[in-house]
This record gives sequence, C-alpha cells and structure tokens, in this order.
Amino acid sequence: MSNTEFVYTTYIKTTPEKVWSAITTPEFCKQYWINTNVSDWKKGSKWEHVTDEGKVMVTGEVLESDPPNRLVLTWAWAEDPVDSAAPSRVTFDIEAIDNMVRLNVLHDKLQAGSVMASKIAQGWPRVLSSMKSMLETGKALDTWALKCGD
Repeated sequence: MSNTEFVYTTYIKTTPEKVWSAITTPEFCKQYWINTNVSDWKKGSKWEHVTDEGKVMVTGEVLESDPPNRLVLTWAWAEDPVDSAAPSRVTFDIEAIDNMVRLNVLHDKLQAGSVMASKIAQGWPRVLSSMKSMLETGKALDTWALKCGD
C-alpha cells in the first residue's frame, strides 16, 4: 500500500505564540477540538489526544519542538497496534507574516485508502477552521455537530 499526505494552509489574525498555545495547551485545545492534547512538548516525549473521560484516542512522539515555530509529531490510533507500528506524522509550521500567522499543517506517511487517511481528510479542515475562529473571535465553530462523513 502506498503512502499519501494531506496539506492544509490557513491564515489567522493572531500571533505564533497564540497558535502554539492553541495546539499545545489542553484547556485551549478543548475549546475548539473537543478533546485535549497532552504532553510536555519536548523532543522525544510522548503526546496524547485525550477525551473528557480520559480515553486516549491518538498518541505519538514529539519528533521536533521549536516553540512557537514548529512542532512535529508521530500520530497513531492509540488502540490499533498496526497503526502504532507504522504511525503517520503531523508537522505544524507556524510563521508570522505581517499582522497574522500562516499555519501549514502537513499530515504525511498515511497509508493510502486507510481509515486514518479518510478521517484526517475530513477532520483537519474542521479542527483548523474551528481553531482559526477561536483565535480570531474568541468563539469556536460548532464543527462537531455533524459527524465526519456527513
């Protein structure tokens, strides 16, 4: 099976520090993503995407951490040993441009046609649009009112 990638770029009227915080601070993350991202965000550390009930949905390792400019993570379903053996990778590149931020998200090393690739293609636009709204207006979008695939 071949690999595929998903690329998403958005411009947000905010600062790199606030985008970094939106991704890495559990309380902030929960406001636009429903779940939280938990780690100390140091290279080599474990990170987890966790529900309110404490269930780990996605897990991985911090490959690069350069606050507030770049964060690279491995990404795998927590309960799928096959996915965990060959995790995909997410790269957040955060760049200040004038009075805004260009956020590039690259999710690569995905198995073409996999459930993960399908969910990512629908999930990232929702997550990043909600984050953008949260950072610019103080209110997240209700992007999770519909299930992925609707």
